[in-house]
Amino acid sequence: MPATYGHSIRVLHWCTDQTISNALAEMDLTAAQGRIIGFLAHRKEPPCSRDIEAQFQLSHPTVSGLLSRLEKKGFLEFRPDNLDGRCKRIFLLEKGLKCHELIHKTIHANEQTIVSDFTEEEKALFSHFLDRAIQNMGGNPCCPNKEESHD
Repeated sequence: MPATYGHSIRVLHWCTDQTISNALAEMDLTAAQGRIIGFLAHRKEPPCSRDIEAQFQLSHPTVSGLLSRLEKKGFLEFRPDNLDGRCKRIFLLEKGLKCHELIHKTIHANEQTIVSDFTEEEKALFSHFLDRAIQNMGGNPCCPNKEESHD
């Protein structure tokens, strides 16, 4: 039994984060920029910067800086909203979509590696125990709260 579960969870998170960070470094991106690209890729409608501020609980200057750097690197572009002139919608460009594919592949590889020597029954139990631990801490494994989605 580990000395503390939290420490083991942090180490596992760090290990998975490192592989994603290494993949993003190849594209000259930070983990925060990768999370923004992931958020954009999963949206049905292109968001405005204030949607990103709310989702990640980040300040306007922080989001503006992240988006500006992503725009300069050719991952996204801003387009005026047809209905609200104060809002510029954020669209992923081809480079951003390719980045999202790389992140998705890296996450999938991480998932496979984590349980690589688990039996099917152990995988199901592991998933079940993780969900229960999240619920025990007041979270919802299906719908993370804003604090959880920031990491």
